[in-house]
Amino acid sequence: MLRPHRPRSRFRALLSAACCAALGATLLAGAGTATATTATPSAQQAAGSKVVGYFTEWGVYDRNYHVKNVETSGSAAKLTHINYAFGNVTGGKCAMGDAYAATDKAYTADQSVDGVADTWDQPLRGNFNQLRKLKKKHPNLKVLWSFGGWTWSSGFGEAARNPAAFAQSCYDLVENSKWADVFDGIDIDWEYPNACGNTCDTSGRAAFKNVMAALRAKFGSGNLVTAAITADATAGGKIDAADYAGAAQYVDWYNPMTYDFFGAWDAAGPTAPHSPLNSYTGIPKADYHTSATIAKLKGLGVPASKLLLGIGFYGRGWTGVTQAAPGGTATGPAAGTYEQGIDDYKVLKTKCPATGTVGGTAYAKCGTNWWSYDTPSTIAGKMTYKNQQGLGGTFFWELSGDTSNGELIKAIN
Repeated sequence: MLRPHRPRSRFRALLSAACCAALGATLLAGAGTATATTATPSAQQAAGSKVVGYFTEWGVYDRNYHVKNVETSGSAAKLTHINYAFGNVTGGKCAMGDAYAATDKAYTADQSVDGVADTWDQPLRGNFNQLRKLKKKHPNLKVLWSFGGWTWSSGFGEAARNPAAFAQSCYDLVENSKWADVFDGIDIDWEYPNACGNTCDTSGRAAFKNVMAALRAKFGSGNLVTAAITADATAGGKIDAADYAGAAQYVDWYNPMTYDFFGAWDAAGPTAPHSPLNSYTGIPKADYHTSATIAKLKGLGVPASKLLLGIGFYGRGWTGVTQAAPGGTATGPAAGTYEQGIDDYKVLKTKCPATGTVGGTAYAKCGTNWWSYDTPSTIAGKMTYKNQQGLGGTFFWELSGDTSNGELIKAIN
């Protein structure tokens, strides 16, 4: 992510940037859905089935999306992990994000996962208590607390100056006795080590590896340690800025943020899909696509089993567009429900239904608006790619973007 990413009603999002590196023989470029070469049986067998969904802390406000919705949509039964986003990073330490949403907000019986209302004197309310209830219904579901994100990554530079102290602060917070049973580990979403995101970091190429090593040492083998990482595989780009290959030994898996390659921050266009699986004729920037990201990381020695395929449950769009095919000019971002240039899949599927596919993802033109987003059909194609590459599974941003009956997560499964 290079720019605001991840559809957020309150926070600017993460941006998944560019990618380069050879495609290899995995996919053929083209304007249709991806055509893949035959995978070896061993690669197919090696593919993992993790399904990791981000749950946004602030979604309980404007979006009116609660932990109960994860259950009623049928998504909880299909998830293996939930990443709770986001905790803050400040003063060299992990910190609460919104304590009211996390631990204090009272839920009525009809809003609660198990139909039992919160009481005024119970020790834990809010999202954490609802996640606890969700885990009781789904004993195999794991929850990680994710720290950072586009808005709150500026504190990682200070944290990297004393990784052991940072790791201790995170452990103390995640394993607080009031909610230790809720969390099964920690996810780090640093945008971006030794590179620029919402702010620029100059902590050096080794900083990310040092932080992840300290977190693993503190959290031990009994907890999960994961990280959302840049998708920018261009030569000298964000992947090259930090030692992701060296840090891979300390993580259970990486979530390369293979979305937001293109968007209406380039107000005049050209229009392009924000999460292409593979290249296509006329792509605005060479190798800004998912398969280049995966090829780059695998080429550096990151095991395929430690890479999850990233999917966006939202679209990005422009207005003032006359050309239906990708590559058209625009006058600015299209109107979105919460933020310009971005909207949820659940809205777009009826507001601006897909009219074509390019680079293994979908696009849509309605009036003068042009949108790109993944559909159940294009997600199915991406799952074929995931299996052929032997990746560890799939992750997505974020749960509230799906339909009320979990259309997109069903396509992942």
